[in-house]
Amino acid sequence: MALDEFFVTGEPLIYAGMVSIALVTSAIIFLLTYFKKWGWLWREWLTTVDHKKIGIMYILSALVMLFRGGADALMMRTQLAFPGLEFLDSQHYNEIFTTHGTVMIIFMAMPFLIGLMNIIVPLQIGARDFAFPFVNAVSFWAFFLGAMLFNISFVIGGSPDAGWTSYTPLAGAAMSPGPGQNFYLMGLQLSGIGTLATGINLMVTILKMRAPGMKLFHMPIFTWSTLVTCFIIVFAFPILTVALALMTIDRIFGAQFFTLTGEGLPMMWANLFWMWGHPEVYIVILPAFGIFSEVIATFAKKRLFGYNAMVWSMIIIALLSFLVWVHHFFTMGAGAFVNSVFSVSTMLIAVPTGVKIFNWLATLYKSRIEFTVPMLWSLAFIPSFILGGVTGVMLGMAAADYQFHNSYFLIAHFHYVLIAGTVFACFAGLVYWYPKMFGHKMNERIGKWAFWLFLIGFHICFFPQYFLGLDGMPRRLFITNIAEWLPLNVISTVGAFGMGAGFAVFVFNIYYSYRYSEREKTGDAWGHGRTLEWSTTTPVPFYNFATVPYVDEIDPYVRMKEEGKTTFDEKKLKPIHMPSYSGQPIIMMSFFALASFALVFEWIPLAIAGLLGGVACMAFRSFDYDDGYYVQVDEIKRTERKARGL
Repeated sequence: MALDEFFVTGEPLIYAGMVSIALVTSAIIFLLTYFKKWGWLWREWLTTVDHKKIGIMYILSALVMLFRGGADALMMRTQLAFPGLEFLDSQHYNEIFTTHGTVMIIFMAMPFLIGLMNIIVPLQIGARDFAFPFVNAVSFWAFFLGAMLFNISFVIGGSPDAGWTSYTPLAGAAMSPGPGQNFYLMGLQLSGIGTLATGINLMVTILKMRAPGMKLFHMPIFTWSTLVTCFIIVFAFPILTVALALMTIDRIFGAQFFTLTGEGLPMMWANLFWMWGHPEVYIVILPAFGIFSEVIATFAKKRLFGYNAMVWSMIIIALLSFLVWVHHFFTMGAGAFVNSVFSVSTMLIAVPTGVKIFNWLATLYKSRIEFTVPMLWSLAFIPSFILGGVTGVMLGMAAADYQFHNSYFLIAHFHYVLIAGTVFACFAGLVYWYPKMFGHKMNERIGKWAFWLFLIGFHICFFPQYFLGLDGMPRRLFITNIAEWLPLNVISTVGAFGMGAGFAVFVFNIYYSYRYSEREKTGDAWGHGRTLEWSTTTPVPFYNFATVPYVDEIDPYVRMKEEGKTTFDEKKLKPIHMPSYSGQPIIMMSFFALASFALVFEWIPLAIAGLLGGVACMAFRSFDYDDGYYVQVDEIKRTERKARGL
């Protein structure tokens, strides 16, 4: 392979990307070397199995991916607002809307939420760590290396360009030759395996490692949303894994599962993709519902209204999420009966979602609301999400969908649902639990600036797109030379840059708060904590709880505060068993990432070598008899007394 085929050439924006990657990488290597931090990085982070550190790495990765996906979005909006500039050519535009969708859903929204689950769920249920800490580390490195593999495609080999849904035959070898589509297949496969393992791990952790006395209907609502989400992951992700494997075999080994020439079925890919893809929407929205429930109850200073109804509505949403995928093909000729069945199931899923909205409003009713930054994100979510939901019901009517399908109306709808639902929740959850992670709050004033810039920008960006869609503007359009569409496209682009400014202020707030925020003295940073994570000291000790409390009610920390109890009872202290750190997860997944990279370019001998390396690591692990270690009572006493200022 020639060097100019390996590296992407001829695009000024991509050359700029190459330079920035080289500069950032050089700066990181220089700083780690200058401050002699390589050993610290390996010991504390690259080999960690601590759920809190793994969660922080997920969130940092997701914030980087949010920047990448946001940069793609701003480039698309610039091209559509100023078509005469020819800022992007058609090929580059196709690559950017493909990577934007994939990065935002797979590599931003999911890892952000999984990061919050990693940190908070064991603390909420009174567990020391995950059920399988080693597997948790393997899951993170699978996600991270899969994300990196996907992201280097724009400088090496060329980005995928068949849309984030990668419909066949467009995504097949005949119409998308070259490595671009292979990057999509291997990047998603690698990170998807990590997500599936996380789903199983969290499910076992929640079902088997709860604090003594904690029944399922005593669990915090965020833990419930995580459990229900893991159920969806465990049943939906194998479908994606199989679909990606079949398309990989099609493209690299010449099979014909999705090609008409070999009696394959292109439509089978669309069905498999959306049988995963529609439950995936609820994988990223249900944890968000859990976050909003926690935040609203905390800052309304009262118990969440209708707890049982909230739990059952999530379970019903999870079950119905598997029965609606065909509403993505109302215009594809399935027939009136099939369309009407899936139209009804789409309407049904709105009912449990409506139950949740009314319960949040009832929680707020007659409460003393404290307008903190997490609460502002949660309050802004409700009307924004309702607007997305109502337009979703419009799209769910099969007859009306013939008008809306593949137009900007659809783009506006799913951004209203996913940004107002998931991105607002990510910001709310990060700010809310930030003191638990880093020992200080984020600055409230700067946080409010970030919130208002992002919120106003969001509505200015996406609300006009409903009208563009009704006016007939199709999606995936790279040039808008119809005069009536131009003013709304310019307004939409202004809003997109407003969101970008909000994100920039949010990132600045992280730096500013690290420098100037007051350090937390208590575990209950907001003063209104209701669940067990607020009962630990800040920063949280590596073993989480000195003594795990007995839990026999919802919101146990409220009563603990009333009775003056803590999670440190010297009479009940026992040695605590903890898992050992290990370098095996990162080494094992690096071999599988090497195999995946080799498959992208169809270098079969190197792919086999990488695969054998990964399998050898797994075999080595099976003979690893390291059972962890015990934290002795004296060390627990010292740690707790220091943390509590005793």
